[in-house]
Parts: sequence; structure tokens; C-alpha cells
Amino acid sequence: MNTQMRRTKIHTRIRKVVHGTAARPRLTVFRSLQNLHAQLIDDETGKTLAAASSLKMKGSLRAKAVEVGKEIAGKAKELKIKAAVYDRGGFAYKGAVKTLCETARENGLTI
Repeated sequence: MNTQMRRTKIHTRIRKVVHGTAARPRLTVFRSLQNLHAQLIDDETGKTLAAASSLKMKGSLRAKAVEVGKEIAGKAKELKIKAAVYDRGGFAYKGAVKTLCETARENGLTI
């Protein structure tokens, strides 16, 4: 089984449990080899409330994760969102995925 199929199976298993609402949206993360994407999603309406990406940032993946975490937490504050459920997207909770989550917590988002 290749890594893409494995990650998809894990993500499907996570999505059975993790569900976002307007008051507590789902913070989902996608990690590629060079970039990170984060979104706050309201699953009840199926809409993305806020998004952040590292596409125009320079530096290591960890440094980009810190910036994306700050950006998504700032956008959540603007929308008066205080808490979110974390959807790691089938990726292991380590490295840039962990750094993004911890940075969002440090900047006021309860996960």
C-alpha cells in the first residue's frame, strides 16, 4: 500500500469522528513536501470560514508552519472563533503538522 492510499484511509477514519460547527469549526491541515495549507471549515454548511497557506513564504517547512499557525489563529480571532477541532488530515502528529497546531494554540485558538 503506498503512502497516499494509507493517508487517505487514516483521514477517512478521522473524519468519521471529527466534525466542525460554526461555533467550533474543523481546523484541517494539508502538508506537501514544501508547503502547508490550513482551513477552518464549518461542516454543517460545508463552507470554509478562513484559510491560510505558505505558498508565498520562504524558509523551512517548520518556519512556514509557525507563520501559517499565526495567520490562521489571527483570522479565527477576526471571526470571533475561540475554539476549533483539529483534523491532521491523516498526517502524523509530528514536525510541521504539530508545530502548526501548537502555534495556533499559543496565539489564542483552543484546540
